[in-house]
Amino acid sequence: QVQLAESGGGSVQDGGSLRLSCKVSGFTYSDYCLGWFRQAPGKEREGVAGIDSNGMTVYADSVKGRFTISKDGTKNIMYLQMNSLKPEDSAMYYCAIDGFRPVSMVVALNGANAFDYWGQGTQVTVSS
Repeated sequence: QVQLAESGGGSVQDGGSLRLSCKVSGFTYSDYCLGWFRQAPGKEREGVAGIDSNGMTVYADSVKGRFTISKDGTKNIMYLQMNSLKPEDSAMYYCAIDGFRPVSMVVALNGANAFDYWGQGTQVTVSS
């Protein structure tokens, strides 16, 4: 059974930083694509950043230069370092994993539809 568990969300001031973690268990394929997504109230779920089993990464334009995605294969954990946070970054953040696919899929329109396995989410709130 594939399980994903996010942690690290919280409330910060404009310009602050947070690091999200996503612990993955039960996914046995060696080729995969991991993604961070977020959803604010009343908005569609959007891709934030992705990383594949080869280490290729992709970022949404809105977070380039501020967010960094990484993974620790030995611990099956994916991270999202978020710096220079803005109020518009406030959302529920989810991690997702599925079999190998172009990492660009994470930030594509409706990219979330390509992923079958999701965590429960962690809330990020940035106040001005």
